[in-house]
Amino acid sequence: MLSAPDPRPPKSTDHPQRVAVIGGGPAGLYAAALLKRLDPTREITVWERNAPDDTFGFGVVLSDETLGGIEHADPHVYAALQQHFTRWDDIDIVHRNTRQTSGGHGFAALGRKRLLEILHDRCRTLGVELRFRAEAPDPAPLAETYDLVIAADGVNSTTREAYAHVFRPHVATHQCRYIWLAADFAFDAFRFEIAETEHGVMQLHGYPYAPDASTVIVEMHEDVWRAAGFDELDEQESIARCAKIFADALGGRSLKSNKSAWTTFRTVVNERWSHDNVVLLGDAAHTAHFSIGSGTKLAVEDALALAACLEEQPDLPDALRAYEEERKTVVASTQRAARASLEWFENLGLYLDQPPRQFAFNLLTRSRRVTHDNLRLRDAGFTEAVERDFGCPVGTPPMFTPFRLRGLTLRNRVVVSPMDMYSATDGVPGDFHLVHLGARALGGAGLVMTEMVCVSPEGRITPGCTGLYTGKQGEAWRRIVQFVHTQAPGTAIGVQLGHSGRKGSTRLMWEGIDEPLEDGNWPLVAPSPLPYRPYSQTPRELTRSQLTDIREQFTAASWRAARAGFDLLELHCAHGYLLSGFLSPLTNQRTDAYGGSLEKRLRFPLEVFDAIRAVWPEERPMTVRISATDWAEGGTTAEDAVEIARAFAAHGADAIDVSTGQVVADERPEFGRSYQTPYADRIRHATGLPVIAVGAISSWDDVNSLILAGRTDLCALARPHLYDPHWTLHAAAEQGYDGPGVVWPAPYRAGSRRPQTGRTDAPKPRLSLGSRPPPYRRSASCRPPGRSGGTRRCAGRPRSRRGRAARRCAG
Repeated sequence: MLSAPDPRPPKSTDHPQRVAVIGGGPAGLYAAALLKRLDPTREITVWERNAPDDTFGFGVVLSDETLGGIEHADPHVYAALQQHFTRWDDIDIVHRNTRQTSGGHGFAALGRKRLLEILHDRCRTLGVELRFRAEAPDPAPLAETYDLVIAADGVNSTTREAYAHVFRPHVATHQCRYIWLAADFAFDAFRFEIAETEHGVMQLHGYPYAPDASTVIVEMHEDVWRAAGFDELDEQESIARCAKIFADALGGRSLKSNKSAWTTFRTVVNERWSHDNVVLLGDAAHTAHFSIGSGTKLAVEDALALAACLEEQPDLPDALRAYEEERKTVVASTQRAARASLEWFENLGLYLDQPPRQFAFNLLTRSRRVTHDNLRLRDAGFTEAVERDFGCPVGTPPMFTPFRLRGLTLRNRVVVSPMDMYSATDGVPGDFHLVHLGARALGGAGLVMTEMVCVSPEGRITPGCTGLYTGKQGEAWRRIVQFVHTQAPGTAIGVQLGHSGRKGSTRLMWEGIDEPLEDGNWPLVAPSPLPYRPYSQTPRELTRSQLTDIREQFTAASWRAARAGFDLLELHCAHGYLLSGFLSPLTNQRTDAYGGSLEKRLRFPLEVFDAIRAVWPEERPMTVRISATDWAEGGTTAEDAVEIARAFAAHGADAIDVSTGQVVADERPEFGRSYQTPYADRIRHATGLPVIAVGAISSWDDVNSLILAGRTDLCALARPHLYDPHWTLHAAAEQGYDGPGVVWPAPYRAGSRRPQTGRTDAPKPRLSLGSRPPPYRRSASCRPPGRSGGTRRCAGRPRSRRGRAARRCAG
């Protein structure tokens, strides 16, 4: 017997005609409107569990960049938004009764309720079916009956949870509590106000979203929240308490709520964003902390990208892959910035004693998206005032100010970071090292560091590592030091001493990093008999007599380094090498006086440091490189790093060179631009000790920003100096600086002007729609990947309405 035919049209895997949208927030509504406008024949249904006029929160902020994308994709929506925007340029930062104002930031905000009304109207006009007060069916049956299911159901997405085994979400809860409120007046700027109370520091984030209304977010660390008794107050009592604490900012006015409750922010990350014909959008896919104003921005940009990819790609699977590929990189960058911002506020107490303008600059640049150069474009007067307070002579970028360590004055804040070259013979540095270090010394850096120089043959990482355990090696180093002092006067050169520990006896980096030698291995020693990798050689646990021998090896190498004329000595206690192995609880499992508590784990590294300090010339500084986190559960923490730094400072360390990781092979580092800097920042402010920041610092703008904000004293760069040995000279040329902070060698002076470059075209809009485009149109500027899996190149970001990418967002 034949069954009755299914009345539903067959699902399309090419260009989806039946689209289900779960969630009626900005992400879902805007996606529905765009897809319907692209193809009016589509059947699109949006399910929203709340009523049309229900909304949570008050105002939303959209950047000029996002608005440019909206204008190109749907001028009708843009025109409607324009009628209701409240715009302003200034950010006010109020701390200890001092207000600092920075202008030129270019914000646009409107009420969240108004935004939803505009999107409701647009969807209805286009023919999208909106179902309010309606729970969406489970995603599985929706996926069976619709061509495409868009899950825009927010941070608590049930769709994401239903397919958790595919999306593999990770949700991180952070340390601050916040409450979303509003005031019946308009701030005249985006306002950050800091309140120091008997219970701890609290902060207000406020901005106008209508001529007579402002969003007010009150935030504080969980410990402060509990100490202040907010955990025992109801909604109205909390609101009244917040209004009292921030009475000056509010002008004595009250605050109002909209189902407001204290909550902790959760960062949502998904390994995958789509499963068959189900795709995540907005907060269901990712979240970014409100302090950089990116939630609605990301949601709208997700919708734009999804619509564009469905338009450009030949079928649905390709479109969803292209969407995820395009957005993941952008979102990951935003989430890194958001995390830096939220962690800055979590650790706000560290910065309270900064001078007022530096505190304001630090806050403005906290996410690393607003930088020194970027802020100069926005508000040159404010930036110049911060520079004057810092002590920058007129026309001198912060990176070219001097810095003193003990008897050594560095003429600028740039350090050529230690980089293993694996090019020595029997530990002797040769012509390669002379050219390598000499070129970088001629390149203008204030301090050039050697690679890790090993204190014994058994302490080498590879057969190509340099050493300072023979007189011949000492003389070879003296030749290099003399070249630097003679040919690059004013440039200091430092030596980094270390012992490989369990990470030794391996091949040269380009032959197989961490791979054991095929032959000629030497025995390894370590705090505990733990191999670095499963296939690595197992080290022998050091005995007490061996500890004494190694300490004497460090002492002898230090004496040779002093005779060679090095200006600074750094003790390598990072990256899982021998001394680092003592510091980390993951690699030190000893039960004697050198293992157990942090104090005991510090014992041998401090003994080595003291022995070196005793023979190292008193006027020359010593620094210590540490791994401030192991990026692994149970390993060294940021709090441990502060205590480690304090211990070395108490023994006479002049600065801490703050790196991270490389201690255990199963680490999970959170890479990103200047990603290790927060650890240096924390140590600097918690201990008062000078620090050297390292880790993906690649631009002179980053260096200026970090120095001027007070997050570090020196910046060490590695790969940029491999790319460009004259990086510092070129940084001076690009900033138009010609002063004592950097000196061009006379033979190079003719190259001190930046060469002219060719013209580059402005990027095209991400999605630009005609009055009624065909259902499928492949963009010439955004072709699908070929069979080989090549990366699709997209048309680029939309132009800014204000014509300058600098005017982007609060973060």
